Amino acid sequence: MPTIEQLILLSSILILLGIFSSKLSARLGLPMLVMFLFVGMLAGEDGLGKITFDNVNVSYAVGSLALAIILFDGGLQTSVKSIKLVWKPAFTLATFGVLVTAGITGLAAAYILGIPLLEGLLLGAIVGSTDAAAVFSLLRNAGIYLNERLQATLEIESATNDPMAIFLTVGLLQLLMNPQATGSELALLFVSQMGVGAAVGISVGWISIKIINKIKLLTAGLYPVLVAACGLFSFGVASNLGGSGFLSIFITGVVIGNHSFVFQRNTFLFHDGLAWLSQIIMFVMLGLLVNPSSLIEVWQEGLMIALVLTFIARPLAVIPVLKIFGFTRNENTLISWVGLRGSVPIILAIFPFIYGLPGANLIFDVVFFVVLISATLQGSTLPYFARRLNLMQPPPLIPAATLDITAVDQIDADLVEYTLGDDCSAVGRRLSELALPDQTVIAMITRGKSVLPPRGSTTLLARDHLFVVLKPQNRAFLERLFSGKTALALEPIELPETGLSLKGTTRINEIFESYGIQLEVDSNKTLDHFIHVNTDNQPVQGNIIRLDNIQIKIEEMIGPRIVTVILEPVKLELS
Repeated sequence: MPTIEQLILLSSILILLGIFSSKLSARLGLPMLVMFLFVGMLAGEDGLGKITFDNVNVSYAVGSLALAIILFDGGLQTSVKSIKLVWKPAFTLATFGVLVTAGITGLAAAYILGIPLLEGLLLGAIVGSTDAAAVFSLLRNAGIYLNERLQATLEIESATNDPMAIFLTVGLLQLLMNPQATGSELALLFVSQMGVGAAVGISVGWISIKIINKIKLLTAGLYPVLVAACGLFSFGVASNLGGSGFLSIFITGVVIGNHSFVFQRNTFLFHDGLAWLSQIIMFVMLGLLVNPSSLIEVWQEGLMIALVLTFIARPLAVIPVLKIFGFTRNENTLISWVGLRGSVPIILAIFPFIYGLPGANLIFDVVFFVVLISATLQGSTLPYFARRLNLMQPPPLIPAATLDITAVDQIDADLVEYTLGDDCSAVGRRLSELALPDQTVIAMITRGKSVLPPRGSTTLLARDHLFVVLKPQNRAFLERLFSGKTALALEPIELPETGLSLKGTTRINEIFESYGIQLEVDSNKTLDHFIHVNTDNQPVQGNIIRLDNIQIKIEEMIGPRIVTVILEPVKLELS
C-alpha cells in the first residue's frame, strides 16, 4: 500500500497532467472533460501508470463532493434575470425532457443489450440528464457565445435536471431490488427531491447572505471559505432531509451570487479555481475507475445506444417542448445537440454497485462509453453547429471586474475596473467629455506602469485601466460607455424607468457619443443652457421638458444654475 507521501506526489502529478491537458484540449478541439478522463485512463490499470483503483464508494463520495462544488460555482455565476427569462422551458426540459429521454434510451438499451426492460430503463435513466460540469465548462470557457436566452436555457436545464435523473435511477433500483415498492413511494421520493431541495436552497442562501455581510472575520481569506461552507451546508441539509443536495446547492449559489456581499470578487475567483480543481479531480478519478479493455468489449452496443440517445431520444424530448415556448428551428436543433453527458451519468452508474445489482459492471461500462462518445462528438462539434445554424454571437463587450468594498452593507456603490479596447467610444476623449452619470467618480487611471491623476483634461487611450466608483443602477451605462465598440456600432441604450442622472454641464452631443441616445436638438448646448433656452419662465426644480420619447427633468438647482437633470422615458398619462 502506498504511503501518504507517495499518494500526495501521485495526486499532484495527476492534477498537473490534467491542467496541462487543458492546453492540448484547445488545440485538438476536444472538451476538457474528455482530456481529464483520458489522463485518468492513461494512468489506470490498463494504461501507462498501472494504477489500480476500483473503490466505487470513494469514487461516489469524491465525485458527489466535486459535482456539488461545480454546481455551486455555476449558481454563483447565474443571474436571476437569466432564470426568469427561461425557467419554464428549462425546468420542463429538466423534468419531462429527462423522462422522455430516459424512456426512449432505456427501451433501446434493453433491446440492444438483451437485458430485462427495467434494467434497460435504469441505464436510460442514468444517461437521461445533461451534465452541468460539461455544459458550464464548454459554454463559459471554450469561446462559444450564444444569445442570452439560448445559453441560459442550456445552463439552467443542466443544473436542475439532476434531481429527476437521481429520482428515476433510485426509483428503478428500488423496483429492481424490491419489486413490492409502490408508485406512491416513488411519487413521494420525487416530491421530496425537488421540493425539499428547492426550499433548503432558498432558505440557506438567504440566511448565508445575512451572515456573510454581518460577521466580522479576522482575515479576508476566510470569507470565500465561509461562502463555500454555506454551500456545502445547504447540500448536506437537503440530502439528509430527503431532498436533492445538488439542486439545493445550486439554488443557494444563485441566491448568494445575486446579492452584494463582502469580498465578492475574491470569493468568485476562489470558487472558480475550486470548481476547476474539482473537475480535474473528478474526471481523472473516474478515468482511473474504468478499464479501457472493458470498454472495448461493449463498444458496439455502447455506440448504438449513444446514437439512439443523441439522434432520437434527445431530439424527441427537446423539440416538442421548445416549440411550445417559441424557440426557432435552429435553436431547437442546437439545444437538441448540446445534450452533453459527463460526470453525473458516471456517478449514477456507481449506484447499481452500491445497491448490489447483478450486472452492474455491464451498466457502468456502457454508460462510461456513452459519456465518452457524447462528450467527444457533441462537445467538439458544438462551435461548428453554432456557426452553421447562425447562432454564434460576437464576443461580449470587454467585461468589468468588480473590486471588493468590505463595508457592503453600508455603502450603496460598486468599485469597478474597466479596460478600454482599441475601438472603445471613450478612447481619444477627455474625461470631461464622457457624460458620466451623476455621482460617478473616476478614482484612478493606470497606463502601462504609470498611475495618472484623473482630471477633466485627461485624454483616454486604448488599454487604459479605469477604476470607477459608481451607483449600481448606473452600471449598464458605464458598461456601454467603456465597451469595445463605438457609439455608432451599438444600439442606443434603453433608459430605465428610474432614468439617467447627468450633470447640467453635460453637452448633448456627449450623451449621444457615450450612450447612443439622440435628443434631436442642438448638440452643442449643455443641458443647463438647453433647458434655460427652452423654458418660458425661470426654470425651477422639478420642471420637465418633453421631447419625442424622452423627457428632461430638473433634479437639482443652485440658484439659477441647473446642477443635475434626469433623462427618463416619457411617462404616458392615463386618461
